[in-house]
Amino acid sequence: MDNIFKSTPAHNEFTWDNLGDIKQGRGDLGEDMPVLVYRLMQYTMLDVLSKEFGLDRANEFFRAAGHLAGSEFSKNALDLTVEFPVFVSNLQEALKELRIGILRMELFDAESGEITLTVGQDLDCSGLPVTNENVCTYDEGFISGILEAYTGKAYDVREIDCWANGDRVCRFRGNVEKVG
Repeated sequence: MDNIFKSTPAHNEFTWDNLGDIKQGRGDLGEDMPVLVYRLMQYTMLDVLSKEFGLDRANEFFRAAGHLAGSEFSKNALDLTVEFPVFVSNLQEALKELRIGILRMELFDAESGEITLTVGQDLDCSGLPVTNENVCTYDEGFISGILEAYTGKAYDVREIDCWANGDRVCRFRGNVEKVG
């Protein structure tokens, strides 16, 4: 049996096809799982990477993984050819349907590309204790991957409000990365 993680192109080890046929493989258990299980994987992975490489580097890894996920998600689950308002509406519906969170667009400046959005009931952090920090680095990458897939421009996305920082939604601000 081939190892699907080693049979993909060298420039990008992960592809959407690596996710397999979940409905077939989890016939009795189904596609859903508790958020607890997702967070268990996420936060233990962050702990291990932080101990090995330091928190800043671990967050870079999470942001990069989120970017790859957002890019693949966009290419495989969204229509990238529609006008921006339709794209946002489709994205809102997809994130809600997959129980990732409730997306709300606060600002989009078409000229500069600046964007501010919130995600309520966020998969990564809603309900966490207040630790006075922003923790959604994976989401930063996920959103930047989505924006880049849609616009063709690289985005730097940063979380500016977070449940773990005492807020009740996660707010992200994105800007087109400057070249040169």
